[in-house]
Amino acid sequence: MRYSLYYITYMNEKKKHRRDLKPSSGLRGRIWIDGNEGTYLGYGRIILLEQIREHGSITKAAKSMEMSYRHAWELIDSMNRQSPVPLIEANTGGKGGGGARLTEAGEQAISLFWKLYADFQDFLEKEARVIGFSISWNKGSIIDKQKSIGSHRKKK
Repeated sequence: MRYSLYYITYMNEKKKHRRDLKPSSGLRGRIWIDGNEGTYLGYGRIILLEQIREHGSITKAAKSMEMSYRHAWELIDSMNRQSPVPLIEANTGGKGGGGARLTEAGEQAISLFWKLYADFQDFLEKEARVIGFSISWNKGSIIDKQKSIGSHRKKK
């Protein structure tokens, strides 16, 4: 299961399903970085890294995203295997407690991804203007600026 922008956007609201949302027109896209095992970094993985940085724990980060610990661990393990150096260092639990921390490489991965993501959003916005759509990022929707796509046609 992959965690998409849809999941992250609505995770703190009541459960919503895609079928409950009205489709919007316009340009949308996703961006991720593939590694030798498949997805290396993507939106949901970056959010997971940020949550680990914030909470200092894989368990707490996973809970904050309504994700199972096992799935969070598998994502972290995948990222660490595909990276030249680990992005997350985890300590096993026990009497003193466990914990996890973001490494310098993890911080760099987050910065790199958000730069790439911002560039991609700029690209989508530019292309949307070219074809006549307006993108409203603060609401996460795309609004068609044209009154009627077929309004330029001659009436019979």
